[in-house]
Amino acid sequence: MRIRIVDAFTDLPFAGNPAGVLLLPDADAFPADAWLQSVAAELNLSETAFAHPTPGAPDADWALRWFTPAAEVNMCGHATLATAHALHAGGAATGTVRFSARCGVLTTTTAADGTITMDFPTAPLTPVEVPAGVAAAIGADVLSAHGTGADVGDLLVEVADEKTVRALTPDPAKVAALPSQRGLIVTAPAESPATEGYDFVSRCFFPALGIPEDPVTGSAHTALAPFWAARLGLDELTGLQASTRGGRVRTALRGDRVLLTGRAVTVVEGELHARP
Repeated sequence: MRIRIVDAFTDLPFAGNPAGVLLLPDADAFPADAWLQSVAAELNLSETAFAHPTPGAPDADWALRWFTPAAEVNMCGHATLATAHALHAGGAATGTVRFSARCGVLTTTTAADGTITMDFPTAPLTPVEVPAGVAAAIGADVLSAHGTGADVGDLLVEVADEKTVRALTPDPAKVAALPSQRGLIVTAPAESPATEGYDFVSRCFFPALGIPEDPVTGSAHTALAPFWAARLGLDELTGLQASTRGGRVRTALRGDRVLLTGRAVTVVEGELHARP
C-alpha cells in the first residue's frame, strides 16, 4: 500500500503541518483499530489519515478517520486537506470529494490552481469561566475562555496580543491537566493585519494526545473563525498559526458551516509493508 506524508496549509515542503495519508483499497471497512493506531504511532505525526472508497454510498465518496500517535480524534482539518491533495495528485479524484467522518460529512473542493477548500461544521462557542491553572499552564494572563463543542473539544483562550501568543512557553503537564477533551487553543488579534495579511494568530497545544504543539490546526479554525468574526465584524478572515513551522488558514463563516482554504504538498511517498 502506498503511504504519503503531505505538508498541509503550505505550498512549500517542510512547512505547515505534516500528515500521514493512507488510501486503503478495500471498500468494505477499515482495518482493526489497533493496526490503524500502530501505523499512526509509527509515523509519529500530529495525525495520520486513513480513507477508503465508499462506492454506492448516497452521501459520501470516501470514509475517513484520523489518529494521533496516541488516540483517534473526532475532527482534523490538516489531515483532511492532505487526504484531498493525495486523492487529486494520484488521480483518484477530481473537483469535489465528500468524506464520511466522525463529525459528519465533510466536503473538499480543489480549484484549478491547487487550493483546497474544506466545508466543516462551525464549532459552537460557549463562554466559560477561565479555569484555574490556565495562566500558570501557558505563562500568560487570559482575557476570556470558551468551550468549542464536542467535535473540536478544545478550550479556546484569548490573550492580550500577538506578541504574547508568539512568546508562549507552556508547561505540557499543566496543559494536559486543563478541563478539555482534546487540548488548548490560544489566540489574539494580529498586530498589523493590513501589512501582514492575516487577521488573528493562534497556537494549539495537545499534550494529552501526544502532540505538545500542533503546527497548523484546521479544526481549531472552525472555532477561531466565529470567535474572530464576532469581534472583527468580518465573515472572511485569515488566521496565522504561529508555530515554528507555521501556516495560514483562510476562513469563511457560513452560518453553521465554515470554509477552510489552504494548499498542500507531498513530501514523502513510499510503500507500507506492514499490512493489516
